[in-house]
Amino acid sequence: MAVKLNKGEGISLRKEAPNLNEVTIGLGWDEPSQNGVQVQADLDASVFLLGGSGKCRTEDDFVFYGNLTNKSRTVVHHGDNRTGAGDGDDEKIDIKLTQIDTAIERLPIVVSIHDQHGTDLTFGQVRNAFIRLVDKNTDTEIARFDLTSDGLHETAMIFGELYRRDGDWRFKAVGQGINGGLAALVVSYGLTVEN
Repeated sequence: MAVKLNKGEGISLRKEAPNLNEVTIGLGWDEPSQNGVQVQADLDASVFLLGGSGKCRTEDDFVFYGNLTNKSRTVVHHGDNRTGAGDGDDEKIDIKLTQIDTAIERLPIVVSIHDQHGTDLTFGQVRNAFIRLVDKNTDTEIARFDLTSDGLHETAMIFGELYRRDGDWRFKAVGQGINGGLAALVVSYGLTVEN
């Protein structure tokens, strides 16, 4: 049975799934509403592979809809869902934990609102958002975090984070909104934003 996490809580993957070597990160949300009316929104999942400095080594360490895998293919994004309609995972990312370069210490999993239509949507309007970890080999859900978005005015959010501690991969439910959206995170993780 999956562990239900609250914001700030974490688990040891070695303890919860001792034979785990590859996870699927499932991310989901329902279409947001503005003034009580459902609107179409394109939310995008991303993963940053961070070294001990808390920065990406190269642009290859940023996996998103424009770069669906890193060169070693240890992180693979399944592609962009542009609406959030329907049940289940809206976007998925596979991560081969046992093959991640040992220089990588943290993998924040981020979702951002792509505002191509000037809708001014924020995470305060996104409903039923979640992140879940699934053992890719057995299709067994290991952990789940259902986010609450009341009052959030940000356009990007760190849903969760995989990180190493004492040779063990752990997962933490984060649920932290980011001022400045995805661009601010890209810069804070040592990369350059292209216009």
